[in-house]
Amino acid sequence: MSRTLRTLAATAAALLLATACNSASTGGTSAPPGTSGGTVRGVTADTIRVGGIVSMTSASGYSKKDTDLGARARYDRANAEGGINGRRIEYLGAEDDGQDPARNLAAARKLVQREKVFAVAPMSSVTFAGADFLDSQAVPTVGWGTLPSFCGPRHIYGFNGCLVPTPGGTLNQTWPEGLATVLGGAQGRSVALIAGDNDAGKFGIRTFTQGFKAAGFDLAYARAAVPATSLPSDWTAYTKEILRSGPGGKAPDAVVSVMQTPYNIGLFTALKRAGYRGVLSDPTDYDPGLLAKDATRQALDGVLVLLQFQPFESDSPAMRRFKADIRKAAGKEVPLNMHMLTGYMSADLFLSIAAKAGKDLTVESFQQAANGFSDTGTLVGDRAEPKGQKESFGCGALVRLTGGRYEVAVPFRCYPPVPFR
Repeated sequence: MSRTLRTLAATAAALLLATACNSASTGGTSAPPGTSGGTVRGVTADTIRVGGIVSMTSASGYSKKDTDLGARARYDRANAEGGINGRRIEYLGAEDDGQDPARNLAAARKLVQREKVFAVAPMSSVTFAGADFLDSQAVPTVGWGTLPSFCGPRHIYGFNGCLVPTPGGTLNQTWPEGLATVLGGAQGRSVALIAGDNDAGKFGIRTFTQGFKAAGFDLAYARAAVPATSLPSDWTAYTKEILRSGPGGKAPDAVVSVMQTPYNIGLFTALKRAGYRGVLSDPTDYDPGLLAKDATRQALDGVLVLLQFQPFESDSPAMRRFKADIRKAAGKEVPLNMHMLTGYMSADLFLSIAAKAGKDLTVESFQQAANGFSDTGTLVGDRAEPKGQKESFGCGALVRLTGGRYEVAVPFRCYPPVPFR
C-alpha cells in the first residue's frame, strides 16, 4: 500500500473512532435518562437547573400563579445561603398548563428536551398528563400530590405525600376527623361530597368517601358531577339533590366540596340562598385575596377550609421564615395564600433531598438520598420517603372564615391514617 493510501486509511480510521466516541458521549440512544455527554442533565459545576409546571390560567378564571412565587422564594433563600452543596439553583420559573392535559405534557417535554432541567418543582395542576414522560426521563418532580401520578412513580414526589393512594396505601384523615371535632363527633352525622367531573374530582370522591366512612360519618351524597370545564350558571339541580340527600330526605349535616374557588362560591351561595344552615367545607379557599369582594366574602363566610400545612396564623419559626422569604421574593408585603406554600414546600422538599445527595448530584444519587429521607417539624409536619410515595404525611388543620378574617377552627396536628381499599 502506498504512503498516500496508508495515510488516507489511518485518517479514515481516526475519523470513525472519533465519531463513535462522540456519538457515545452526546446523549445518543445508549445514554441513560438524565445524562448527556457524560454529564448530568441540568447540573453543572456550579448550578442546578429547575423548572415548574403550574396552572397559571384556567377556563374558570381560577389561578395557581402564586405557586411560582412560593417556589422562587424558597430557591432564593437557598441561593442566599450558598446554594446546595455549592451549586446555585437556576430556577426558570413555571410553565402555564392552563389545566389542559395536552399543555401539561407539552410543558414537561419543553422543560426536559429544550431547557434541559434536572428537576421539575413545583408541579401543581388538576391534570398531570406529563407524569409518565417525566418519570421515564428520570426527572425528579415535586408538587401537590392530589393526583394518582404522585403515588408510586419512582421519580415523582408529593410535598406532603401521596394524597390519592392506590389500594394498599393509606388515607389522610385530617378532613373527616377535623369536621368530626367541629360537629361534636361523627356518629349519627351525615355528609354530602361533591366534586368536578375530572380525574382529580373522581379520585377525590373515591378517597374521601372511604375516609369519611372510616371516621364514622354517614355518606348522604357523593358525586363527581359538576362540569369541570364550564362553571354552572344555575346550581339548582345540584342543591336540590344535596338538600334532600340526608336521613329522611332532609339536608345533610355537612356539605364538602372537592372543587376550586369559583365553583365553591357558586355552590355555597346557592346552598345558603336555599336556606342551608349546616357546615360547609372545601380544600381551596384559604386566600385573603378572596376577601376583597363583598360577594365573595359573603359566599365563603362560615366555610371551613382544609389545610394540609400549618395555618398562616401560627407563629412557629418555620412559618415566620416562610413569611419573610415570601416578602423578600415579592419585594413587598403581599397577602399570603395556599398556592404560595404549595410552591414553597415543593421546592423545599426537592432542596432537602438534593442536599442529602451530596456534591456528586445525579438522578441516581438523588433517588438514593430520597430512599430513607426523613425530617421533622416542617410546615407540613414530619416528612419521610419513600413513605410519601404511598401515603400522605397525615397532618393538617381547619380554618374558618368569620367576619372577614380566617380563624383556626381545628389546630394543626397529625392523625393516624386508615387503609385505602
